[in-house]
Amino acid sequence: MLRSIALAFAAFASLTSATPLIYDGRAPFNYTIGDLDNSLDPYLSVVKGIMNASYYTQLHGHALNATPLWSPNLWSPIEQPITISIDNTSVFVPGGSTPQNGFRRTELIAQKYGNHTALNAIADVGTTVFHVSILEELEKPLNMSHEYQIVWIEPNDGTHVFEIQLGSPFTIPTGTVPVSDARFLKVRNHALDLLFETPFTSHDWHNFAVQIDWTNLTLGVFYSTNGEPLKAVTGLVENSSASPGAAGQGDYHFGVLKLPLADPNETAAQQGDVVHFGIQEGDTEALTYSGVFIEGITGGVSAACGKTIAPIS
Repeated sequence: MLRSIALAFAAFASLTSATPLIYDGRAPFNYTIGDLDNSLDPYLSVVKGIMNASYYTQLHGHALNATPLWSPNLWSPIEQPITISIDNTSVFVPGGSTPQNGFRRTELIAQKYGNHTALNAIADVGTTVFHVSILEELEKPLNMSHEYQIVWIEPNDGTHVFEIQLGSPFTIPTGTVPVSDARFLKVRNHALDLLFETPFTSHDWHNFAVQIDWTNLTLGVFYSTNGEPLKAVTGLVENSSASPGAAGQGDYHFGVLKLPLADPNETAAQQGDVVHFGIQEGDTEALTYSGVFIEGITGGVSAACGKTIAPIS
């Protein structure tokens, strides 16, 4: 517990910003694979296949630079990037129930002081901003014929307050894939309306921040690449299909959730059950993450190291 609190405090102190920091998921350099396997702060690492969490998730130390957005310079990095992968063992069995054979998934869930639910209660109120940066893993590329959900907030009803996607949307039957914008990062609201998309260019860190007004049920999106400061790329967008209050609060996930292709040899009911049925190739695929944190907006929205901008209004 003391180590967990120390890690959380070190991460907390690293954000140079006037905004109140609610959660810091930027992995400090003293965070280890043992911490990951034991779900120590700042991550709950149980959404995975049968292997240890460290089998699916690589901590890079100083071998790879995280997004430069939050470090004073390249010589003073504040975090280590994390690569999250899936393969054919990545079948999650939630709570000892039916295996999710239709999916391949590995995710980290934000948690603080060992309690992800308590974090939700303070992060999912008022207006808060969820940050994340994403880098392509060239040696373990995604199969863009599939749909991937890679960042989202998930309440208990299984919906997503917002999500970031890649690939080709799941359809029954499977159409012509990959679709024309398969290699675009897409931000969608709770109703799955497209709010923003941008090409998933290789070798670039893609930095996102999603502003959520939990009372008025609106979203706004900020975006940049590499060390460029975040800028608003949408106005306020309605998110009224999301549930208000505690029912709409949920866990902050980032990782690789690969949906299947519809299998024409299965029944109509099976094809519609994407969680448990469908076609998966079993390839090893991955994405790399950094810059994960949640903040309030009292002092503005963090745009780059030491710089803030106005919230979307």
